[in-house]
Amino acid sequence: MMRQYELVERVTRYDPDANEDLLNRAYVYAMKAHGNQKRESGEAYFNHPLEVAAILADMKLDDATIAAALLHDTVEDTGATTEEIGEKFGPEIAALVDGLTKIKQLDRVTREATQAENLRKLLLAMSKDVRVLLVKLADRLHNLRTLEHVKPEKRTRIAQETMDIYAPLAGRMGMQLVRDEMEDICFRILNPDANKTICDRLDRLHAESGDVIREIERALMKVFQDRGLNAQVFGREKRPYSIWRKMERKNLSLDQLSDIFGFRVIVDTLDDCYRALGMMHRAWRAVPGRFKDYISTPKQNDYRSLHTTVVGPHHMRVEMQIRTRIMHEIAERGVAAHALYKDTAEVKVAETGAREGAAESNAYRWLRHLMEVLQEGDSPKEFLEHTRLELFHDQVFCFTPKGQLIALPRGATPIDFAYALHTSIGDSCVGCRINGRHAPLVTTLNNGDEVEIIRSDAQVPPPAWEAIAKTGKAKAAIRRATRAAIRKQFAGLGREIVTKLLERHKLTYSDKQIAAAVPRLGHKNADDALAAVGKGDLSGTDILKALGIAVDEGDIKEARRRLAQKKPEKGGASAIPVRGVAAGMALKFHTATGAVPGERIVGIVTPGEGITIYPIFAQALEQFDSQPERWVDLAWGVAEEGQRFPARIHLNLVNEVGALAQVTQVIGEQGGNIDELQLVKREGVSDFFDLTILLEVFDNRHLNDIMNGLKAKPSVTQAVRVTG
Repeated sequence: MMRQYELVERVTRYDPDANEDLLNRAYVYAMKAHGNQKRESGEAYFNHPLEVAAILADMKLDDATIAAALLHDTVEDTGATTEEIGEKFGPEIAALVDGLTKIKQLDRVTREATQAENLRKLLLAMSKDVRVLLVKLADRLHNLRTLEHVKPEKRTRIAQETMDIYAPLAGRMGMQLVRDEMEDICFRILNPDANKTICDRLDRLHAESGDVIREIERALMKVFQDRGLNAQVFGREKRPYSIWRKMERKNLSLDQLSDIFGFRVIVDTLDDCYRALGMMHRAWRAVPGRFKDYISTPKQNDYRSLHTTVVGPHHMRVEMQIRTRIMHEIAERGVAAHALYKDTAEVKVAETGAREGAAESNAYRWLRHLMEVLQEGDSPKEFLEHTRLELFHDQVFCFTPKGQLIALPRGATPIDFAYALHTSIGDSCVGCRINGRHAPLVTTLNNGDEVEIIRSDAQVPPPAWEAIAKTGKAKAAIRRATRAAIRKQFAGLGREIVTKLLERHKLTYSDKQIAAAVPRLGHKNADDALAAVGKGDLSGTDILKALGIAVDEGDIKEARRRLAQKKPEKGGASAIPVRGVAAGMALKFHTATGAVPGERIVGIVTPGEGITIYPIFAQALEQFDSQPERWVDLAWGVAEEGQRFPARIHLNLVNEVGALAQVTQVIGEQGGNIDELQLVKREGVSDFFDLTILLEVFDNRHLNDIMNGLKAKPSVTQAVRVTG
């Protein structure tokens, strides 16, 4: 265990002005608070926060962050309180410890939704003080280093969660050293066979090629010394997980990888970076298509370097990264290094494209963008999906006609580009020009494309765009627009129902009157209350009661019947509102069952005929189990007002006078429509009839209302949905 004075000396070596008293007090307080607590390995628990502090000291972080690392588990795992931490160490450290404690508490609840909420909390705390993230990542890294002491199931879960969230998050914040170590540890746990195969192959390569890294280092240094350039060269071998990821991405075998070695060239100035590049390309042949300039166009995590691949000694392909010392620090330690160098002229110019004085880094801009998505009301599950999309992607860089640079994930479309500019631009996008030419919105963008978005105020983003978009921001915005359209539709339906009810009482509908009744209904505003009526979550009679009007329950049925008689606007019912199919694809419903909004649906492709829509419970789907290529995952879109959908039901009727009239009466009162009816007398049984009806209804709730009404009739002994 590291001694108290050793930690203080480690911090004061890089920060002579560090508050030694603060560090000493935090060390003693945490050690006493954790007392005799033990970790699963059997060692003293205090060793964990001490090692977290050591990791952060290696990153050369400030004394407040080191103190917060020592204290980060005290509130969660001991009798200490946030108030006590604030009294003894000040509000700054108390806020850091509190942010970490709230995150940690969530690890004790259930998984996916909680993992999403955990990430929300972390990012919100980060947005206030990024040091919360640094302590959290150091905490996770030390836990990974000691993961062999936990049970196998827990070990696998922690490793997978790290691969999903924390390692890519460290990468997006520029902390490459932390990310590399996290990924290698998790790779050994999650895929031990692949890790061993790669390590064995690297060992054989060492034996066959000798000290090739030192040989190439010397050759490079000679190139630079002969031309008078002051440079340092560091050779390294790619890490096992990096090799594995490249094999998967490019579909290569281990023997096909030719650039296992990489070299970093560290120079004094920006100009020297480009001089070094020219010297290498004159000395050795460059591999075409392998040059990237991340100095003029930095990555979103502030990474800046020149990348090239050359054919070096022994005809080996060698990857080169050329950067200054400051670039190297930021490339290795990301936001942890940014604070040390943000005031230098080089960083200001490189980060902002020579816009002097702009202090916000690319990593912080990404975080701010993620906060915008978080605050716009997505569910935790959607937020986790969108964040993962943001964490995992290669990039393409495109430009607006005015020269603004937009970074997007590889495979992005003009839809993503429009939403990256602004949500309102995406929502109103109707077309685009790529490099001056009109192009479809589904076009995949390439590096350097100039994209102009064509807009119309009358446009509403179609739900099908969600399947086309690649970025979390675009997907989130399209979903919000879809939800808003559905809400608007239901609100319109609810307004019509309430209007009809008021007319029966010789009263006129008024938004102001409805708004006054909203507090008594438990909704935020009039539109929410009306949408609840349209969905069926709230009865129209409840609105009237809130207005102080005496009504009977038959009024709502009357309003629904009148609404059902209203003809939809031209073109409203011609299209089936589903998402997940290409524009122009022919659609039809499975005739034996039908399908209605609210039911889970899938599509089956029939060549030459289009797609047939089935409810997920349809027995007919079993015949397609061996043909997964024909299955299409569908979801309901926004239906036009008054649009109906088919649903086939089966009834068992008592053979008595008026039985059929009871059935048609219920369907008529509930606003349903009979499209087809088949009545069959049971063979050898004179007391009962089988009746199959193809109904036209608005949605699943409407269908259930009709079914419940039928079941209540004495002549109906059974009412079920036909499963086909």
